Amino acid sequence: MPNGDPVPAPGKTPDSLLTNGGTEEVIPLVEEVLRFGKRSVETGRVRVSLTTETVEETLRETLRNRRAEVVRVPVGREVSEVPATRQEGDVMIVPVVEEELVVVRRLIVREEIRLRLVDSEESVERPVERRVQRATVERLLPEQANAPAGAVEWTDNTKGSQP
Repeated sequence: MPNGDPVPAPGKTPDSLLTNGGTEEVIPLVEEVLRFGKRSVETGRVRVSLTTETVEETLRETLRNRRAEVVRVPVGREVSEVPATRQEGDVMIVPVVEEELVVVRRLIVREEIRLRLVDSEESVERPVERRVQRATVERLLPEQANAPAGAVEWTDNTKGSQP
């Protein structure tokens, strides 16, 4: 046999070999075989709850406003052609022309409309409502959970209307 073991004689069994006049016993070798694998083990669960609250806040903003001041200035001046609209400082002057029939035709500026743009600012405060959601996460032990393993439990405790 390999590794220097004696070869059994014909007609003899390996269990009872004679060596130097005695009996030798063969001891069977035993080998352990290890098998390993993976399996999922539930160690706990998570419950997520959402709550929606309405929070009242005051918004502050500066509003800008522009209005036109109109001043009518009578002129009564004769011109040969329609004058153009013109700007003098922050005042826009729009001539108003009328034809007057006489023996001859002439243009008379009856009035000018003077427009001035006036800027103003106003601070306003208005109460408004907005919705805020908060999430609560609880860790549960496996024996506390009612749902099957791997399930996620949601509770939605919303107050007020949906967004």
